[in-house]
Amino acid sequence: MNCPVCKEPMIVVEHEKIELDYCTTCLGVWFDAGELALLLESLDLDVGEFNVSDILTLPEKRIAEKKRRCPVCGKKMRKAAIGHQPEVVIDVCPRGEGVWFDGGEVGQVIKQRLDKSSAEPGAPDRVVNFLGEVFQARE
Repeated sequence: MNCPVCKEPMIVVEHEKIELDYCTTCLGVWFDAGELALLLESLDLDVGEFNVSDILTLPEKRIAEKKRRCPVCGKKMRKAAIGHQPEVVIDVCPRGEGVWFDGGEVGQVIKQRLDKSSAEPGAPDRVVNFLGEVFQARE
């Protein structure tokens, strides 16, 4: 699968039986439908509104950034704002194939979920380790 931003081939990264497509060039990540919710659940974080079907019901965010094409079906993706303070604008396939996060945006969403969560002790360390190892998060 090729990256919707830089068109380079992505690698598959597995975390707790969840396979994500990751671009080593721009550091973006593609979540197939349902994988974002599974990732948050695997980190014992509240899934909230982060299912593709829920994201598709959000109003389209109008920004200057060019629309990208879904790496699965090739359709132009919608822009949707998720999270709060700050919002994270992601790309979502209109057919529900999945969602695209630019580099660093997955970390923003997970940290927001962590702030709202009554996660078990040690969850913050697991999140930081996960982000650092898989998505090369930078503090």
